[in-house]
Amino acid sequence: MNGENPGAAPHQGSRVDMSVAVMTRQVAAHDPRPLIVGLGGTLSEASSSERALRFALDAAAAYGARTKLFSAQALDLPMYSVDRSRRTPAAIALVDALAEADGVIIATPAYHGGISGLVKNALDYIEDLRADERPYLDGRAVGCIVCAYGWQATTTTLVSLRSTVHALRGWPTPLGVAINSSQTTFDGPGSVSDARCADQLSALGRQVVDFVGARR
Repeated sequence: MNGENPGAAPHQGSRVDMSVAVMTRQVAAHDPRPLIVGLGGTLSEASSSERALRFALDAAAAYGARTKLFSAQALDLPMYSVDRSRRTPAAIALVDALAEADGVIIATPAYHGGISGLVKNALDYIEDLRADERPYLDGRAVGCIVCAYGWQATTTTLVSLRSTVHALRGWPTPLGVAINSSQTTFDGPGSVSDARCADQLSALGRQVVDFVGARR
């Protein structure tokens, strides 16, 4: 994960201690730039979905946003349970960042025509925001990115991801990006073999930032 690591110990309750959360938000309030949180990818070292996510976050930063990335390593969380009262430091960091976020970008591989278990489990933790001032992803633009080795799985998974965002009260951006990894490669940071894909990822990052500006 890029950005601050709260380093909190597991605690009783589903959210970080409120005094710490308030302090964090007060510090963030001094920075007028919107915060866009990105989450997703795979545990693979050459994860296409993570590289696509980084590309879109870089675009959001170029349009004036602060960004925070939760890669697959940061999302390697215990299976979500609403009945479990203790949360790990990584789970606390994710939920608190999403509570602060003005917008979100999610990238997932398409596994057997659906969202990966790792990404879906991370999204399940948003249930911890049910009693928040802005419950779930309410009022936030959410950019959706899907990578798969073929077109069929990208389209079905993109529809599923956008439906999940709707269920979490988020606003999927008009553009969702489906990437066929058999045709498009990411050779390194900021490097995409397909110019059209690069344009789409940049547009997605811009749309998330523009939505925040329109609501302010």
